[in-house]
Amino acid sequence: MLEFPRWKYVLVTLAVLIGVLFALPNLFGEDPALQVERKNRAPMDDFARQSIEELLHKQGILIKRDFIDSGRLILAFSDVASQLKARDTVDATLSDVDRAALANASRAPAWMRKIGLKAMPLGLDLRGGLYLLYQVDLQGAVSQLLESYEQSFRRALNEAKLPFTDITTLGSAGGGIANGLHVTLPPGADSAATEAALRKVDVNLKFTTSASASGASIDMVLSPAQIKAREDYALEQNRTTLTNRVNELGVSEPIVQRQGLDRINVQLPGVQNSAEVKDLLGKVATLELRLADTQNNALQAEQSGHAPLGTKLYKREDGSPILLKREVIVTGDELTSATSATSTEGPAVSIKLDARGAESMLRTTRLNVGKPMAVVYIEKSRRQVEVNGQKVDRDSTSEKVINVATIRGVFGPQFQVTGLTSGEARDLSLMLRSGSLAAPIEVVEERAIGPSLGQDNIDKGVRALEIGMLAVFVFMALYYHAFGLVADAVLLANVILLTALLSMLRASLSLPGIAGIILTVGIAVDANVLIYERIREELRNGVSPQAAIRAGFDKAFSAIADSNVTALIAGLALWVIGTGAIRGFAIVLTLGIATSMFTSLLGSRALITLIYGGRRKVARLSIG
Repeated sequence: MLEFPRWKYVLVTLAVLIGVLFALPNLFGEDPALQVERKNRAPMDDFARQSIEELLHKQGILIKRDFIDSGRLILAFSDVASQLKARDTVDATLSDVDRAALANASRAPAWMRKIGLKAMPLGLDLRGGLYLLYQVDLQGAVSQLLESYEQSFRRALNEAKLPFTDITTLGSAGGGIANGLHVTLPPGADSAATEAALRKVDVNLKFTTSASASGASIDMVLSPAQIKAREDYALEQNRTTLTNRVNELGVSEPIVQRQGLDRINVQLPGVQNSAEVKDLLGKVATLELRLADTQNNALQAEQSGHAPLGTKLYKREDGSPILLKREVIVTGDELTSATSATSTEGPAVSIKLDARGAESMLRTTRLNVGKPMAVVYIEKSRRQVEVNGQKVDRDSTSEKVINVATIRGVFGPQFQVTGLTSGEARDLSLMLRSGSLAAPIEVVEERAIGPSLGQDNIDKGVRALEIGMLAVFVFMALYYHAFGLVADAVLLANVILLTALLSMLRASLSLPGIAGIILTVGIAVDANVLIYERIREELRNGVSPQAAIRAGFDKAFSAIADSNVTALIAGLALWVIGTGAIRGFAIVLTLGIATSMFTSLLGSRALITLIYGGRRKVARLSIG
């Protein structure tokens, strides 16, 4: 007698029912939509929802449906033209308080949304959008670290009232890459006290003191481990900063992740304006506040090409020279908030400082009332130049003084920066608010995929899946008869469970993912073929039908397990190590192997036992 434990029937039934429930939202499709959220991260309420509805109705924009999801207002439309018009209306009217992003809204019933059921997100190649692959300048990351140490050294020596001549950058012995700092001391300076003051900046730094007739000097050289730590930090900080900037742009369901040793890939579904996005994401821009030097002549310094010790020559926006002190009062890293605003002098950026920046600003303004203070806008970029007939990449840094104002009183954590256009104020506030890049980055690959091409990819991928599954279904039914129909039902359950898992895990489905689903169907068929051929072999050996079924499942298990485990190991390796399309394929393959094992071994046995079990005697099996 062929038996199957009841708890296994219950397990299979529950798994399939739960799978159907989670896979259902994928059947309804999507509408073009607009996602609106508060810039201050506050959740949307019904009042804000009604206000936006009224605004769009006045513009003649028909809303198909709308709802609040995770504090964001989702507005669905019948066509893309209405979606784009709605976005332009929200941006033009409510840009001060709200942020709008193009999105897609599922047509699934509201009850599914309320219990958290969502369709699996589509990858960039299916939905359309912008793909950017950035390379991080790791050498630039080390240079920025040295610049930070230089400012800290100057501040520490000034606070300790220890004299020094200058602080310059050291290059490594091999390739001339900056890897340390050289502190020059005047004759008679106390080198031991100076080194002690420098050590307080970072106790992990190593210093070497040397003496000469012109005065002592102290060298600080970063160790290989410190350089590697800085490079890892730069990659992670740049990824975080890019994520923050993407969020500030208001892109729905973006992907920002590390790729390889020095690259970051950014996927922005629904975005097509690549020039504007690249400019905002990759811009290395920050602010520095410095005191102006009123004792030396800036024109003479410009003509001679040499700035006096302790000063640096800059240009105002009108092109006139100005000398600023080398010691930085506040940098962009010490900001906690930056918002674009309007002042009596025009567009401005309102800035709030952290405790360290506020203390530095308070101390500087207290000691320098009546003296001028300048705001320096620094922007780093990489551009191609022609050298000896060949195009090479060169890093360039633009530093300009955008504002010089006399310190009228003592102030601390809050102030405004003026001297900007409205666009510059908006972009600068976004970059300062999202954080500065720890190293320059450049785009090494860019792909823009239009929505029509994405839809075409979806249609072709689904068609390939349908044709492949139909061919397998027909073959199994014709070759294995009733057992083939059982295999078809199991294969369908396998696809449902895989779709449910992708929806539950919010794993993006891409074209390689569709290929993974088709491969999973093949793997599941292979498992059923092994079981059925084993049953046929047992029947040819004269075993009874029920005993043949039992032996077929038991004896085929080892072969199925071996083949699936080896495929699972390969899939997990691709999942962990791979990136982009390879990782998308690996995720689907790995989950598909798990579902195919479950459906082939448990689901198939449950159905066959339901058909042929419970009888005392079975004359023959419909297995071809």
